[in-house]
Amino acid sequence: MSHEPARASAIDDLMRAGREMSRLSMVFRYAIAERLGLTVSDLECLDYLADVGSATAGQVAERTNLTTGAVTSMLRRLQQAGYVTAERDPADRRRVIVALRPERIAELERPYERFAERAERLVEGYSVEEVMLLVGHYDRMQAMYVAELDALRSGDTVRRSA
Repeated sequence: MSHEPARASAIDDLMRAGREMSRLSMVFRYAIAERLGLTVSDLECLDYLADVGSATAGQVAERTNLTTGAVTSMLRRLQQAGYVTAERDPADRRRVIVALRPERIAELERPYERFAERAERLVEGYSVEEVMLLVGHYDRMQAMYVAELDALRSGDTVRRSA
């Protein structure tokens, strides 16, 4: 007896669940950004800086998929609002190093607190092996997103097999 129909159905269910999670994640991000009086791009920039500590304006542009001009405007707005600092790189005065202001982190985390608590309770029910499977899945999905973004940026629209 073949397991192919069951596998195909399970894969379809996984893809459908992934699309729905992605959609709800975007809707959630828009709601959080609105609550904070930010744009989603602002929020993505601040989340990125919270993860990496500091970055160049060019790195922010790459990570948010914005033009350098749009990033310059966004960073100026975030700096004026007191969310980030922007200073010239002492090693290369042409570059600007941007960092999240530590005193604003709690304010940015507050809208996520209930969700984070619920997510923690959800994950507590998983074994270490299940958590590691999910980590591996997310790592591979992130690599796919980066590759697809690179292809889109380069104008590559040719469909290739994985």
